[in-house]
Amino acid sequence: MKKTALIVILFGCLAGLSFGQSNHNVGLGIMLGEPTGISLKIWNRQTVAWDGGAAWSFIGGKYFQIHSDLLFHNFNLFKVETGRMALYYGFGGRLKFADSLTVSLRIPIGISYEFEKTPAEIFLEVVPMIDLVPSTEVGMAGAVGFRYYF
Repeated sequence: MKKTALIVILFGCLAGLSFGQSNHNVGLGIMLGEPTGISLKIWNRQTVAWDGGAAWSFIGGKYFQIHSDLLFHNFNLFKVETGRMALYYGFGGRLKFADSLTVSLRIPIGISYEFEKTPAEIFLEVVPMIDLVPSTEVGMAGAVGFRYYF
C-alpha cells in the first residue's frame, strides 16, 4: 500500500506538468550531469514552475529515470544588467528504473539565468534525494542545462 501511494503521488506531480502555463510558455532542453537527458519546464506563475526530466545515468549501475519538481524562484537576489537570474528551490519525485524500481523524494536547489532577447534559459542545480522505496537511502544528483522556450 505504501509503495502504491508513493507512486500515485509521484505521477500526480508528473501530471502537473500539463497544467497552468503563463506567458513564459514551455521550455525544452538538455541537462548534463548525473543523470543526463532531456528537461522540460512549464511556468505556472511568474515565480513558480513545474520541471521534469527523462534521463539516463551512466555512472554506478546505468539506469533510466523520470522526475518532476515544483520550483519556486527568487529573482530579487541577483541584479543583472540584462535578462534575469534566480535562485530556485523546490521539491518533487523521481522514479528510477534499474534492477528494481526506486521511488525518491527530490529537493532541487539551483541558479537559473533567462536571456533578455532570446527565449532561452541556462541552469545549474544540485539535488539531494531520499530514496523511499525499496529501501531508505540518501543520494545526490546534479546537472547543468539549457532550455529553449516556445
